Amino acid sequence: MSGNDDQLLYAGPQTRRRELRFVFRIVLEFIKGFRALHFVGPCVTIFGSARFKEGHPYYQLTREMGAAVSRLGFTVMTGGGPGLMEAANRGAKEAGGISVGCNIVLPGEQKPNRYLDRHVTFDHFFVRKVLLFKYSYAFVMMPGGFGTMDEFFEALTLIQTGKIQDFPLVVVGTEHWKKLGELIADMLQAGTIGADDLRFLHYTDSVDEAAAYIASRVQRFGVIDAPSASRILGETPLDR
Repeated sequence: MSGNDDQLLYAGPQTRRRELRFVFRIVLEFIKGFRALHFVGPCVTIFGSARFKEGHPYYQLTREMGAAVSRLGFTVMTGGGPGLMEAANRGAKEAGGISVGCNIVLPGEQKPNRYLDRHVTFDHFFVRKVLLFKYSYAFVMMPGGFGTMDEFFEALTLIQTGKIQDFPLVVVGTEHWKKLGELIADMLQAGTIGADDLRFLHYTDSVDEAAAYIASRVQRFGVIDAPSASRILGETPLDR
């Protein structure tokens, strides 16, 4: 589906035949994603900006985060593009883990990064996001912009409403996310969210702490072996 077709999809009612073609294309896109990612293993999805390149402190931080998640025994999943997505995939590969990506067709032609063991490219953001959430047992939000914010709140909403289980959601980069934290605190004060909703979030600047938090929360899902979890938790004590 081209960019113009995508705009047409959101441009209001079309002919019934055209709407049916859209539906079939979207179904085929889901099937393509399911086939590509069905056997990649339990994942942790790491979100972050495409604009922080190698040499930026956030790139190195995300690279370390990808390696730490990989050492937990998870496949590292990202949006498959450049910047912090590349950094997370790179860290996973360097740690000897599996690295996958869900890329998106954009006018700027975002290409899959070179650290992916497997990737699939989507035309629609909403299909891509379903796949990014479907296979993951934890989510890590690195610094980012509009796209990362969209993924952040999508994860929160899915967990809050019970559409997915209460998987851990780790926010890395407290200075970058400071204003967002203040906004969430304002929501709590206004009563638009409840105090219980905040249990989904863990803020940190430490890769080791983030890995320990994930390890402590995912054991009940049976997707991480006890020795690995105990080792990680033993290395980084958590205030529970």
